[in-house]
Amino acid sequence: MFSPDMIRSMPTSSRVRTIVPLVVACAYFMENFDGTVINTALPMMAVSLRTSAVSASIGITAYMLAVAVCIPMSGWAADRYGNRSVFRLAIVLFMLASVWCATATRLDMFVAARVLQGMGGAMMVPVGRLIVLRSVEKTDFVRAMSLVTVPGVIGQVLGPPVGGFLVNYLSWRWIFYVNIPVALAGVILVSILIDNVRSDNARSFDWPGAVIVAISLAGLVLGMDRVTEGSEPYTCAALFAIALFAGIFAVRHLRACAEPLLDLSLLCVSTFATAIAGGTLFRMAAAATMFLLPLLLQLGFGMNAFHSGIYVFCSAIGAFLMKAMAPPILRQFGFRRVLIVNGCLSALSIVLCMTLQAWTPWFLMAALLLAGGVARSLQFAALNTVVYADVPPSLASAATSFASMSQPLASGAGVAVSALLVRLFGTAGSPAGLFEIRIALCAAGLIALLGAVPFLRLAVNAGAELTGR
Repeated sequence: MFSPDMIRSMPTSSRVRTIVPLVVACAYFMENFDGTVINTALPMMAVSLRTSAVSASIGITAYMLAVAVCIPMSGWAADRYGNRSVFRLAIVLFMLASVWCATATRLDMFVAARVLQGMGGAMMVPVGRLIVLRSVEKTDFVRAMSLVTVPGVIGQVLGPPVGGFLVNYLSWRWIFYVNIPVALAGVILVSILIDNVRSDNARSFDWPGAVIVAISLAGLVLGMDRVTEGSEPYTCAALFAIALFAGIFAVRHLRACAEPLLDLSLLCVSTFATAIAGGTLFRMAAAATMFLLPLLLQLGFGMNAFHSGIYVFCSAIGAFLMKAMAPPILRQFGFRRVLIVNGCLSALSIVLCMTLQAWTPWFLMAALLLAGGVARSLQFAALNTVVYADVPPSLASAATSFASMSQPLASGAGVAVSALLVRLFGTAGSPAGLFEIRIALCAAGLIALLGAVPFLRLAVNAGAELTGR
């Protein structure tokens, strides 16, 4: 076996190709696995926490909100305290939060644990990417990132069936316990193998902006949750008022701040603004769909968690298959055409889920979910690329922070809105049924369709240099 000193003495390129990407991949695997498995486990978790699946959805939303708020902090923290220290802390936070999630007996405990888990998740992936970027030559970056992302993709694909198996035959708590050995291995390997690189020019962090934005988002999320729970109108109104006024102050602060949390001047870049607008709507619809499908299969059709996970697995397989096909498709047809046409096809695949019945042949159901996964994956691939097409190099870092923050916010909003619709169209105090789930799926499809509209403004050759078209 190699000793730590021997591994550190290896040439940088050799160390990166063999070890460092796989260490970073521990974080990618945990976050992607948890992100996909929780939707399948939610109905069973709700029973254990003595609440409804719709109410338990705040656990997903709270996680997304924490990720969104803390993502901009990750780069600053890595520059100031060193990437190894921050990455290791992020893994420890994620592991401790996973244990807390697994042992939670009340919904409020679970939500608090998910917030802590979101804080860890917000730092793991960006700082992990930074570790690889700082460890390799530019010519080796693509190869290294491929090694890093493959375990994450595996976690995303395996999440629904493995999570369904754990929930159905063991306990939903095991979907969080499985993070412990992966996290412990990650902490040990990070401590031994990764250098603690700091930046000599660590920038300041916009703490006032982060606090104001967090207050606004928390008010909005809690307000929607209170509406879903049927709370007193004045309580809901107060929370929405806090969100509104904090949001106004946040915009004013971000415009005046020299180094803002979010650089609003990016919205003057047409391609960036269009991709953010259309991408936000599409991500809302995609997140809502992945939240609603397990409810449809388990609460609507009476499937158990394992069988439900197998069907959701078809969507993940579709997404996996499209990863290799996306670049040539974008090169052949261009971003504008793909985002418009495929956006409409994605919306259609969501709406068609309304037509599914408990007696629908399994191969038709699987084919529809597979096609939906393919379409959504292609849309994500296009969105994640075209958003940076015309961003000047001086704003590249700010654009990354802006885009990275907007993505979990959109996903959290999609889950919150769909949960609200299920509750509003359902009978108070009763579990979610087919009618209200189908209404929410229809709304998700319409939101996805609206997400294709902004791309009508894109130039025909938008992002052409990114695809070599």
